[in-house]
Amino acid sequence: MKKSNLITTSAFALLVAVSATSARAGTLENLERERAITLSDLISDDLSPNERQDRFSNAKPRLVDLERMVMRDPSLKGKNTPDVRRAFSNYDMTFLMHASVEKDRTVVDHWLEQMGVTTSSLMSANVGRR
Repeated sequence: MKKSNLITTSAFALLVAVSATSARAGTLENLERERAITLSDLISDDLSPNERQDRFSNAKPRLVDLERMVMRDPSLKGKNTPDVRRAFSNYDMTFLMHASVEKDRTVVDHWLEQMGVTTSSLMSANVGRR
């Protein structure tokens, strides 16, 4: 009987130790991950236009919710880490969905503008190999 209690206790202690050390992503990290996935889907040449639209339609509400969560996250107040400073100093890139609505542009157009890509720069680009 004592041996089974020892095994049960050891298993429970191991479970607690593993769960205590598991990684947790905060709201800002979740937003960054979702935004990166969405932008990757938007510019992917592996997707058909319909697939791209479907993925964006699914991602859009998640991004809006995550942006709201980051804006209202009390744990980010007073944090002076480089990630938090960068996120809030570059509103147009961090809060991509909100910023594109405020500027009355599509998300892709807004993102390309923030990256410095314009219609004229695209039209004057040469296709070639590096």
